[in-house]
Amino acid sequence: MAVGTAALSGAPRAARGTKVEARGLTQRYGLTQVLRGLDLAVGTGVFGLLGPNGAGKTTLLRTLATINRPTGGALRLLDCDPADARQRREIRRRLGYLPQALGYYPNFTVFEFVEYFALLKEMPADRVRPAVARAIERAVDLGDRARAKLRTLSGGMLRRVGIAQAIVNDPELLLLDEPTAGLDPEQRVAFRALLREVGARGTVIVSTHLVEDVSAPPARRSRSWRAGGSSSTAPPPTSARGDGAAPGDSPLERGYSRVLAEARR
Repeated sequence: MAVGTAALSGAPRAARGTKVEARGLTQRYGLTQVLRGLDLAVGTGVFGLLGPNGAGKTTLLRTLATINRPTGGALRLLDCDPADARQRREIRRRLGYLPQALGYYPNFTVFEFVEYFALLKEMPADRVRPAVARAIERAVDLGDRARAKLRTLSGGMLRRVGIAQAIVNDPELLLLDEPTAGLDPEQRVAFRALLREVGARGTVIVSTHLVEDVSAPPARRSRSWRAGGSSSTAPPPTSARGDGAAPGDSPLERGYSRVLAEARR
């Protein structure tokens, strides 16, 4: 990532149970280098990816979701190599991804849309409809809108539909890009409970530029680091770096401010 950004960081050496491992990962668009020398190891739990707009969080998630191929470095996901077509297909069966901008067919119903993604993930036919119904109910209580056309839904409801499609296959790796956009406070509480449930047995990475999204459970670890270089050891959690001199109303906000200030020097 370019200097002045912040993101989730972990140790480059994979421990047992690691679901995401990156070594020297780079991502470039033309002359612009967005990710540079990223070392990352993530296991089971819920992790916050925190950084300002333009930090490269979406690029990292798209790379982990196997949408963008890295331009350099090594990447393993769920003990598979995404560079191999057969293994990439296996990853996608076990992956859930909510992009920042969710495309959809306006005339699909909520049920049809989530069912479509279940089929794309090659779920067994006899599991599809029960899984769809369960995902819709789990996705911040969408059960009563299962037959509604997507074009009739509010922005917040569409975001919840996006959450439903991401969890329909009970993913082992769940990637969420700005998932709380459009959710009201009560829905955010329910959403965090859902993440705790998924993170108890799988890996969840939540990208956000809002400190409050990762300032309370279920964010098991939220880290920021000065982009533009790799780390050989995991830095302390962002909240541990906060002190009274940095701006912010909480240790996490102050730590985040301090990390950004150091990166911009």
